[in-house]
Amino acid sequence: MISTTSKLRVRYAETDKMGIVYHTNYFVWFELCRVEMLDHIGLSYRDLEARGFLLPVLEIAANYRKPAYFDDRIEVTCFIDEAPSLRINISYEVRRGEELLVTGSSRHAFMSPSGRPVKPPKDVLDHFMSHF
Repeated sequence: MISTTSKLRVRYAETDKMGIVYHTNYFVWFELCRVEMLDHIGLSYRDLEARGFLLPVLEIAANYRKPAYFDDRIEVTCFIDEAPSLRINISYEVRRGEELLVTGSSRHAFMSPSGRPVKPPKDVLDHFMSHF
């Protein structure tokens, strides 16, 4: 399993009039954690794009258990439980301390800049495997 945790402080602009985090911000935080995870294992998203590989979101979901509020200190953790092939499945947890606020998942595919599915090169897959 590969996992990365990103620490965040909820900004006022991320909340609604009630001071609760607006639901779409969790997807932004999921992306932030995904990008940091790729950096953490030495596969920057920018480098993948420069090599002609994109990882668009095919599916994304969130299960909202408890709200986060302005000025909360939260942690977003993302997990890859299975080795990627043409697709990558990622799970997420958002916590305030020990309290689980949100769980989620996303599915991505390796695509060419023209939007065609492509098989990632062996060195990229090997790089993922070396971190399991």
